[in-house]
Amino acid sequence: MDYRVHNSIIELFQGDITKLQVDAIVNAANSRLAGGGGVDGAIHRAGGPAIMDACRKIGGCPTGEAVITTGGNLAAKYVIHTVGPVYSSGSAGVPKLLQNAYANSLNLAEKHGLKSMAFPSISTGVYGYPIEEASKIAIRTVVDHLNGQTILEKVIFVLFSSPDLEVYIKNIQAFL
Repeated sequence: MDYRVHNSIIELFQGDITKLQVDAIVNAANSRLAGGGGVDGAIHRAGGPAIMDACRKIGGCPTGEAVITTGGNLAAKYVIHTVGPVYSSGSAGVPKLLQNAYANSLNLAEKHGLKSMAFPSISTGVYGYPIEEASKIAIRTVVDHLNGQTILEKVIFVLFSSPDLEVYIKNIQAFL
């Protein structure tokens, strides 16, 4: 499903982020950039050792920040690694850290002249962020960015499951 935002498109897609032909895919990384489970593990497996080599050279990434590496063997030229927050109910600053993870990824894509990128649903897996809340932060951050001055032509939200996709479909309407 495609949605127009200013001069750009937001696409909602259920599937495998590692297969997408975009300029960059976003990795929901850990702060050590050490690979892991979920989307992080899938990206490292599909992209091959060049991604881990690049991550080792960078060394780490604080929560809410983003770094960029080669895409290795992926169809995407780059991987933007961002660290979302571990969710804890009522914790001050957690929503802002999640917003920063998306915003800093978008800004890094702009800095590198990228026109297309794909996000997973950051922090909603093992980090426990409720998808209902997380999706609103993700969508709002991307829509706000695309409504400004941008070279990004397409941003894809890649959802792992049909229920997750339905949450994004329901929540995107409020921000368009």
